[in-house]
Amino acid sequence: MTKKTKCAAVLLLTVCFLILSTVTSCNKQPIESPSDSPSTEPIDTEATDSMTTDSYIDPLALPDDDEPGLLTPSPAPDPEIALVPYDGVVEHIFFHEVIAYPQLAFDGDRDAGGYDDYMVTASEYLKILESLYKNDFVLVNMNDVWSEYTNENGVLRMRRNTLMLPEGKKPIIISFDDISFYDYMEDDGFMRRLIIGEDGEIWAAGIDPNGSEIKTQDLAAVPILDKFVREHPDFSPSGAKGCIALTGYQGILGYRTQYDRHNDSADARVIRMQEVARVRPIITRLKETGWYFASHSYGHIQLDKASLDAVIADANRWMDEVASLVGETQLFIYPYGSRLDGGDVNSTGSAFRFYHDLGFRIFASVGYEPFSQIKSDISAVVCDRMNVDGIAFRTQRERHSRLYNVSEVLDPMRPSH
Repeated sequence: MTKKTKCAAVLLLTVCFLILSTVTSCNKQPIESPSDSPSTEPIDTEATDSMTTDSYIDPLALPDDDEPGLLTPSPAPDPEIALVPYDGVVEHIFFHEVIAYPQLAFDGDRDAGGYDDYMVTASEYLKILESLYKNDFVLVNMNDVWSEYTNENGVLRMRRNTLMLPEGKKPIIISFDDISFYDYMEDDGFMRRLIIGEDGEIWAAGIDPNGSEIKTQDLAAVPILDKFVREHPDFSPSGAKGCIALTGYQGILGYRTQYDRHNDSADARVIRMQEVARVRPIITRLKETGWYFASHSYGHIQLDKASLDAVIADANRWMDEVASLVGETQLFIYPYGSRLDGGDVNSTGSAFRFYHDLGFRIFASVGYEPFSQIKSDISAVVCDRMNVDGIAFRTQRERHSRLYNVSEVLDPMRPSH
């Protein structure tokens, strides 16, 4: 090799090294944090039905790399927070989706009475969260309260765990039923679906009373709690949020992911797959931020009255269409509070065992006081949750007084009785 050739080779290697160093340096630059944005703002009126706007991440463009997992335990607690053992009562309350616009929900039509009975308004919900926070409650993940173990006989059973909480704090589980934004709610003052905003957080999309499309963090149950925890991080020292109990018959989280047995056309399958693709990043983000899922049956059926065949068919469909998206779960929330086999506290029937074989371990009904019982004949826990709704406001005020004062949270737009 001539001297001239050697010099050219050295020069080429030097240039390549400089280019590689520059690329590597660029890849190591920190990602800028998104700027703060208002909680409620109009959506582009030319947006499609899927609410795709410049502030909405299009899930169809995202990789499908979220593998459903078995459980979603809470993240590790902040190591700087001093924790102490807690073995006392764990409160558990539940809500349905909150009413965004009471003037539309309580308009006197045929659904208004149901909304009055079973829902709370966004205002009432936020005031209840504020009361819980002031009364030293902290959010805990239902999956953290009990766990399965092998006893001295080599048999799987459930046990109550000792929680680690900041001193002086009391644990509470919050669960949410039917966060599917059903069709019947569409024009009655509710949001229509969950979305991801440009800030990477969960928002809700819907229509305001003037007919304008909006996205908001102040008018739906999930983003309201997310925002509250961001403002009061000590309300969730372990990172837990809430349990979302899903049916499947009209999809989940505002996306029509259900399989329509009456329309199996190619177009229908394409639309369903588009909805599935859109909801996947919502599920991923919820899990990343402390939310977790439970089954609420597929068709919201009356389990204490349904035949075994009907229970099995419903459960299998939930596993196929919902668990395939949100991941497996050990949590089952009874529709209507009706227990499997008519009374699983004292008996373990065929329907209960079928659900157990699917991996469910914690079964929650409805009750006025904190209640849980570890079953002795099978690896399962049965427990109760307390409803927070219009019926509770009218008939159970004293029972709720340990958590909040009903008279202080009532929305003035709620019908008087």
